[in-house]
Amino acid sequence: MTKAIRSLGALGISLALTLPALAETAPTETPDIVIDGGAVTLPTVADAPAHLEGALGDKIYSGWLFRDAETRAMQEDDFANPSMAFVDQGIEAWNTVDGTEGKSCASCHNEIESMKGVRAVMPKVNAAGELWSMENYINDCRTNRMGAEAWKWSSQPMENMTLAISLQSRGMPVDVAIDGPAKPFWEKGKEIYYTRYGQLELSCANCHQQNYGQMIRADHLSQGQTNGFPVFRINGAGTVSLHERFSGCIRDTRAEPFEQGSQEFRDLELYVASRGNGLPVEGASVRH
Repeated sequence: MTKAIRSLGALGISLALTLPALAETAPTETPDIVIDGGAVTLPTVADAPAHLEGALGDKIYSGWLFRDAETRAMQEDDFANPSMAFVDQGIEAWNTVDGTEGKSCASCHNEIESMKGVRAVMPKVNAAGELWSMENYINDCRTNRMGAEAWKWSSQPMENMTLAISLQSRGMPVDVAIDGPAKPFWEKGKEIYYTRYGQLELSCANCHQQNYGQMIRADHLSQGQTNGFPVFRINGAGTVSLHERFSGCIRDTRAEPFEQGSQEFRDLELYVASRGNGLPVEGASVRH
């Protein structure tokens, strides 16, 4: 009986999220994220990129707007923000010599502030014509310049480093390239975004485009913007990479996720990031 009830509940969720009519509910208020009493102010709304062709209306919204007051407040205080402990670990790793070449990240790049602007344009196509996420660039430096072991995609050291690097771009607008050599990757990511997966036959768009602002179980659906990643998630008491979140979403459709770091997830990362072009990088964000 319990299994039958769960199945009916899942079916109800699936049917509710696959209705053809749009059901999105835009936030009625869009306050800025005011950090440390105004030391940093981040807008939470921006004009929708033209390439979305009205898919999200005329505005895009930070996921921060869809969280409760306690979670919002946590992000507005760098001392209370649990992400900052992991940022500190990332900065420590930046300055620590590792590998056979006797180098640290700082040996080549100097202070971590030199990474300002990097997060805002990731992922991007490298010199070899491959679409790379920030994690790819980090591991390329580690293995080819430092003689160190590559970090696993969503390992704590990798998330610490991506958090620390992301913080350097806090406040800068997301501006990923989707034309030129990036276009075929963007097109593939768009295809994945709108493809239904799993036993529930849900796509990313069913939740984050057609039903943002609605409740699903105890979760308030956002537009799925990525400008806050990596994030600290209160419900798991830890940091979460973007590809880890992709895996969780696909798993929730009762499908087998792509591998973190795979071409598919990097393509999807580019497309989803482009949906947030214009929103500021939040650096070290908090979600429930």
